[in-house]
Amino acid sequence: MTVVPQLLDGRATVDEVGRVVREAFADYPVMQYVLGEAGDYAARLRALIGLFHGARVLRDDAILGVSIEGELCGVALCSLPDRVSPPEMDQLRERTWATLGPEARARYDRCVEVWTPLGVAEPNVHLNMIAVPPRHQGQGLGRALLDRVHALSLDRDDSLGVTLTTEVEANVALYRHVGYEVVGRGTIAPGVTTWGMYRPDRAIGNR
Repeated sequence: MTVVPQLLDGRATVDEVGRVVREAFADYPVMQYVLGEAGDYAARLRALIGLFHGARVLRDDAILGVSIEGELCGVALCSLPDRVSPPEMDQLRERTWATLGPEARARYDRCVEVWTPLGVAEPNVHLNMIAVPPRHQGQGLGRALLDRVHALSLDRDDSLGVTLTTEVEANVALYRHVGYEVVGRGTIAPGVTTWGMYRPDRAIGNR
Protein backbone atom coordinates (compact mmCIF):
# COMPACT_ATOMS: atom_id res chain seq x y z
CA MET A 1 0.00 0.00 0.00
CA THR A 2 1.33 3.42 -1.01
CA VAL A 3 0.11 6.47 0.90
CA VAL A 4 1.02 10.06 0.09
CA PRO A 5 0.62 12.67 2.85
CA GLN A 6 -0.90 15.97 1.75
CA LEU A 7 -1.06 19.47 3.17
CA LEU A 8 -4.43 19.98 4.84
CA ASP A 9 -6.62 23.00 5.30
CA GLY A 10 -6.60 23.07 9.09
CA ARG A 11 -9.87 24.96 9.35
CA ALA A 12 -11.78 22.57 7.11
CA THR A 13 -10.49 19.46 8.89
CA VAL A 14 -10.46 20.64 12.51
CA ASP A 15 -12.72 17.84 13.78
CA GLU A 16 -10.87 15.12 11.89
CA VAL A 17 -7.42 16.34 12.89
CA GLY A 18 -8.49 16.67 16.51
CA ARG A 19 -9.91 13.15 16.51
CA VAL A 20 -6.72 11.63 15.11
CA VAL A 21 -4.45 13.47 17.54
CA ARG A 22 -6.62 12.64 20.54
CA GLU A 23 -6.67 8.95 19.63
CA ALA A 24 -2.91 8.88 19.19
CA PHE A 25 -1.97 10.95 22.25
CA ALA A 26 -4.59 9.96 24.83
CA ASP A 27 -2.02 8.04 26.89
CA TYR A 28 1.01 10.18 26.04
CA PRO A 29 3.14 11.20 29.07
CA VAL A 30 2.93 14.96 28.42
CA MET A 31 -0.86 14.91 28.09
CA GLN A 32 -1.26 12.93 31.30
CA TYR A 33 1.19 15.17 33.14
CA VAL A 34 -0.32 18.48 32.02
CA LEU A 35 -3.96 17.45 32.47
CA GLY A 36 -3.51 15.67 35.78
CA GLU A 37 -6.02 13.29 37.32
CA ALA A 38 -8.88 15.65 38.17
CA GLY A 39 -11.95 16.22 36.01
CA ASP A 40 -13.18 14.74 32.74
CA TYR A 41 -9.95 13.61 31.08
CA ALA A 42 -11.48 13.20 27.62
CA ALA A 43 -12.96 16.72 27.68
CA ARG A 44 -9.74 18.21 29.02
CA LEU A 45 -7.71 16.37 26.38
CA ARG A 46 -9.97 17.86 23.70
CA ALA A 47 -9.25 21.35 25.01
CA LEU A 48 -5.47 20.81 25.15
CA ILE A 49 -5.29 19.26 21.68
CA GLY A 50 -7.46 22.13 20.49
CA LEU A 51 -4.77 24.54 21.70
CA PHE A 52 -1.99 22.70 19.86
CA HIS A 53 -3.94 22.34 16.62
CA GLY A 54 -5.46 25.80 16.82
CA ALA A 55 -2.02 27.37 17.20
CA ARG A 56 -0.88 25.78 13.94
CA VAL A 57 -4.03 26.99 12.17
CA LEU A 58 -3.72 30.57 13.45
CA ARG A 59 -0.06 30.74 12.43
CA ASP A 60 -0.79 29.16 9.04
CA ASP A 61 1.78 26.49 9.77
CA ALA A 62 2.00 23.12 8.01
CA ILE A 63 -0.59 20.47 8.85
CA LEU A 64 0.01 17.24 6.96
CA GLY A 65 -2.41 14.36 6.72
CA VAL A 66 -2.56 10.88 5.29
CA SER A 67 -5.82 9.12 4.44
CA ILE A 68 -6.86 5.57 3.60
CA GLU A 69 -10.10 5.08 1.69
CA GLY A 70 -11.19 8.59 2.56
CA GLU A 71 -10.51 8.35 6.31
CA LEU A 72 -7.86 10.58 7.86
CA CYS A 73 -5.54 8.12 9.61
CA GLY A 74 -2.48 10.15 10.52
CA VAL A 75 -1.39 13.78 10.86
CA ALA A 76 1.74 15.82 11.46
CA LEU A 77 1.62 19.32 12.92
CA CYS A 78 4.66 21.45 12.09
CA SER A 79 5.87 24.94 13.01
CA LEU A 80 7.47 26.78 10.10
CA PRO A 81 10.43 29.14 10.67
CA ASP A 82 8.92 32.20 8.95
CA ARG A 83 5.60 32.31 10.79
CA VAL A 84 4.55 34.97 13.31
CA SER A 85 1.92 34.39 15.98
CA PRO A 86 -1.13 36.65 15.52
CA PRO A 87 -2.94 38.34 18.45
CA GLU A 88 -5.60 35.63 18.32
CA MET A 89 -3.02 33.21 19.73
CA ASP A 90 -3.18 34.95 23.12
CA GLN A 91 -6.96 34.68 23.09
CA LEU A 92 -6.78 30.96 22.30
CA ARG A 93 -4.32 30.38 25.13
CA GLU A 94 -6.43 32.28 27.64
CA ARG A 95 -9.58 30.37 26.67
CA THR A 96 -7.75 27.07 26.97
CA TRP A 97 -6.25 27.74 30.38
CA ALA A 98 -9.51 29.17 31.66
CA THR A 99 -10.98 25.75 30.85
CA LEU A 100 -8.10 23.63 32.16
CA GLY A 101 -7.15 25.72 35.19
CA PRO A 102 -4.01 27.33 36.63
CA GLU A 103 -2.42 24.08 37.79
CA ALA A 104 -2.54 22.60 34.29
CA ARG A 105 -1.14 25.84 32.92
CA ALA A 106 1.75 25.75 35.39
CA ARG A 107 2.54 22.18 34.42
CA TYR A 108 2.52 23.11 30.72
CA ASP A 109 4.78 26.08 31.43
CA ARG A 110 7.16 23.62 33.06
CA CYS A 111 7.20 21.59 29.83
CA VAL A 112 8.03 24.69 27.80
CA GLU A 113 10.78 25.62 30.26
CA VAL A 114 12.45 22.25 29.74
CA TRP A 115 11.84 22.06 25.99
CA THR A 116 13.20 25.52 25.17
CA PRO A 117 16.95 24.79 25.53
CA LEU A 118 16.63 21.48 23.64
CA GLY A 119 16.50 23.13 20.21
CA VAL A 120 19.27 24.04 17.79
CA ALA A 121 20.65 27.35 16.50
CA GLU A 122 19.98 26.55 12.85
CA PRO A 123 16.64 27.63 11.36
CA ASN A 124 14.40 24.59 11.11
CA VAL A 125 10.97 23.10 10.68
CA HIS A 126 9.75 21.89 14.08
CA LEU A 127 7.64 18.75 14.18
CA ASN A 128 5.25 19.52 17.02
CA MET A 129 3.23 16.32 16.84
CA ILE A 130 3.07 13.25 14.64
CA ALA A 131 -0.06 11.24 15.32
CA VAL A 132 -1.09 7.81 14.09
CA PRO A 133 -3.79 6.17 16.24
CA PRO A 134 -2.98 2.64 17.50
CA ARG A 135 -5.54 1.03 15.16
CA HIS A 136 -3.66 2.43 12.14
CA GLN A 137 -0.11 1.73 13.26
CA GLY A 138 2.08 -0.80 11.48
CA GLN A 139 0.99 0.39 8.02
CA GLY A 140 3.90 2.75 7.31
CA LEU A 141 1.85 5.89 7.90
CA GLY A 142 4.22 7.40 10.45
CA ARG A 143 7.20 6.93 8.15
CA ALA A 144 5.29 8.44 5.22
CA LEU A 145 4.47 11.49 7.32
CA LEU A 146 8.08 11.82 8.49
CA ASP A 147 9.34 11.62 4.92
CA ARG A 148 6.91 14.37 3.93
CA VAL A 149 8.08 16.58 6.82
CA HIS A 150 11.69 16.05 5.76
CA ALA A 151 10.79 16.98 2.19
CA LEU A 152 9.06 20.09 3.50
CA SER A 153 12.30 21.19 5.15
CA LEU A 154 14.33 20.47 2.02
CA ASP A 155 11.96 22.57 -0.07
CA ARG A 156 12.46 25.63 2.12
CA ASP A 157 15.43 27.98 1.82
CA ASP A 158 14.92 29.07 5.43
CA SER A 159 15.19 25.58 6.99
CA LEU A 160 18.29 23.45 7.51
CA GLY A 161 16.58 20.49 9.12
CA VAL A 162 13.80 19.21 11.36
CA THR A 163 13.58 19.30 15.15
CA LEU A 164 11.26 17.45 17.53
CA THR A 165 10.94 16.34 21.12
CA THR A 166 9.76 13.00 22.42
CA GLU A 167 8.86 11.78 25.88
CA VAL A 168 8.92 8.07 25.01
CA GLU A 169 12.39 6.55 25.23
CA ALA A 170 11.59 3.84 22.68
CA ASN A 171 10.97 6.57 20.10
CA VAL A 172 14.56 7.81 20.36
CA ALA A 173 15.93 4.77 18.53
CA LEU A 174 13.18 5.00 15.90
CA TYR A 175 14.02 8.62 15.13
CA ARG A 176 17.74 7.89 15.09
CA HIS A 177 17.05 5.24 12.47
CA VAL A 178 15.77 7.92 10.08
CA GLY A 179 18.61 10.36 10.66
CA TYR A 180 17.87 12.24 13.88
CA GLU A 181 20.44 12.89 16.58
CA VAL A 182 19.84 13.66 20.25
CA VAL A 183 20.71 17.31 20.94
CA GLY A 184 19.50 17.48 24.54
CA ARG A 185 17.69 15.74 27.33
CA GLY A 186 15.71 17.07 30.28
CA THR A 187 13.39 16.04 33.09
CA ILE A 188 9.96 17.67 33.11
CA ALA A 189 8.79 15.88 36.24
CA PRO A 190 9.55 12.61 38.02
CA GLY A 191 8.96 9.91 35.44
CA VAL A 192 8.61 12.36 32.53
CA THR A 193 11.85 12.67 30.55
CA THR A 194 12.12 14.52 27.26
CA TRP A 195 14.64 14.19 24.45
CA GLY A 196 15.33 16.97 21.95
CA MET A 197 16.24 15.63 18.50
CA TYR A 198 17.43 17.15 15.24
CA ARG A 199 17.74 15.84 11.70
CA PRO A 200 20.02 18.18 9.72
CA ASP A 201 19.35 18.10 5.99
CA ARG A 202 23.05 18.48 5.22
CA ALA A 203 23.98 15.40 7.24
CA ILE A 204 22.27 13.16 4.70
CA GLY A 205 23.76 14.78 1.63
CA ASN A 206 20.66 16.64 0.54
CA ARG A 207 22.18 20.11 0.40
